[in-house]
This record gives sequence, structure tokens and C-alpha cells, in this order.
Amino acid sequence: MEQYINLLGKNAIATTKLARELLRYPLGEKIPTVSEFTDALSLARGTVQNGIKTLVESGAIRLESKGHLGSYLIKKNVKTLLKYAGINSLLGAMPLPYSKRYEGLASGIIATMENNYELPVNLAYMRGSKNRISMVIQKRYDFAIVSLLSAKRFIEEYGDIIKIVMDFGERSYLNRHVMMFHDDSEDDIKDGMKVGIDLTSVDQSALVNYVCKDKDVELVQLEYSQILNKIIYGDIDASVMNEDEALDKRVRIKMVPIDGIDDGSIAAVITRSDNEIIDYLIRELLDVTTVLNIQRLVLEGKITPSY
Repeated sequence: MEQYINLLGKNAIATTKLARELLRYPLGEKIPTVSEFTDALSLARGTVQNGIKTLVESGAIRLESKGHLGSYLIKKNVKTLLKYAGINSLLGAMPLPYSKRYEGLASGIIATMENNYELPVNLAYMRGSKNRISMVIQKRYDFAIVSLLSAKRFIEEYGDIIKIVMDFGERSYLNRHVMMFHDDSEDDIKDGMKVGIDLTSVDQSALVNYVCKDKDVELVQLEYSQILNKIIYGDIDASVMNEDEALDKRVRIKMVPIDGIDDGSIAAVITRSDNEIIDYLIRELLDVTTVLNIQRLVLEGKITPSY
């Protein structure tokens, strides 16, 4: 986006920056003065005035002056503002849709983000919450879906590079995390066990370390998609997994719930902390109730996933 701005002339730059600022203002709210915009956006006063004039004349905004009280935004055409802002699409990252719950979540997000602004919304699917968060930080993706647990742990470790825009509540991301065992007689991690761990998954690796705390075990690095079969065939003794993995595939395997980790079941939307426009657009377009209703219908087999 910054490269796009650098290609523009000074008046176009002002119009773009102003459009991005004004997208976030609700109708009826007082907007900054020309002087305030000049300072905040590091632009010349005349350039700001020209940018505002362009947006008004194009019908992108309508302002009402109230004298010494300032100017108020009384109408905005979001579609037009988006074009001036240089925002042509939204790109998000989600987990690989290997479970019905993920298929339902993806279907709900795509359906509810269809909009009247002619702003295409696309989802890419990739394994590993670290990978998805990294794509957002690098500005390659506008937003990502991760568990609330992953988002909170990342923020605790690395600071406020990302922020949590919203979440979808319990069991929106997965049913629950469980310990899975090759031996049906086991109900806890024991010394000497081989335990599968996926270091690209914030949740899975953190939970493996949690259940293996103070245990003398061998941690075997694996891709998450390999872990279930490795347990079934006895290549490893145990691991922590999403219960949906076994339920959807109707695999009979010993599962023991992990208590006290509710945030791992909650789907959350994260963006860069400094990207207030994407924050605004997600809140504007994503309806949590609609997403959850579509997810429920997919889980119940009443509609076909579409994502």
C-alpha cells in the first residue's frame, strides 16, 4: 500500500490519505480541521484543502460546517472512499479447512463479508498460526484467523504488533483440545513417552509443553497433519490435538480433555495494530451472529460448505 502511495502526486497522496482517515469516521461526527489534518498527515495546508475538495466534489463525502464548532461528516460513500484510499480487496489467512468446523467458519466469513462496496474478500488457507500471524505482520495479508489463545500468547511475547479485532466465542475455532494416546489404557503423559509437537502452531506447541511439564519425554517434531496417523500407528505415544480431527474422521482413539484452556477453542480475527482501516472494514463487514449461524448449519450438515 505504501508503494502505491509513493507513485502518486502530492494532491493524489493527500486525497488518498484523507480518504483513509475519513473512512473511519462515523456519520455526524466532527472531523479534524485542515490544520489538524496538515499536522497529522505531514501535508501542506493547500494540499489538504485540495484533497478535501476532491472528495466532496466526487460525492465521496458531504460535510456540514457549523462555524466555530467545526465541520461534521453528514454523508459518506464508502465505495468511493475505498477507491480513493487505494483499497481494492481484502486478503485474509485461515487454517487449512480440514474439519467441518473450519469449513463452516470459512463459509460464514466469506458469506458475511460479501458487500455492496464491490470490495472482493479472499481467504488463503495455511497451516500454523505462527505462519498466519507472520503474513499479517509482513503486510502480505490484511487479517488472519487464529485462536484467541494464539493471539494472546503472541501479544504477550512480542508486544502489540498485532491486535485482536474480534472473536467468535467458544467452540468457534475447535471443539476442544485433547490429549490423544496410542495406548487406550493411558490417561496422562508419562516419562519415556514420545510426544508429537508442531512448532509452527502456537497453540499445539504451548499445550504440548503444558501437559509435558516436569515429565521426561522425547518431543518429536512433526507437521500437525501427520500427528494423528503417527499416534494411530504407534510411531509416537501421544500428542495434543483438536478433538475435531478424530471426530470428523470417525477415528477411534483414546482422548483425554485438557482442562482450563478455553481460549484455544475461540476463533479470533487479528490485524496489524497500526492498520486502523482494516480494523474498521472488518468490523463493518463481519457479522459474528451470521458467521456462527452458517458454521452451525455446516456442522449439522444442513448446508454445503462454500468458501
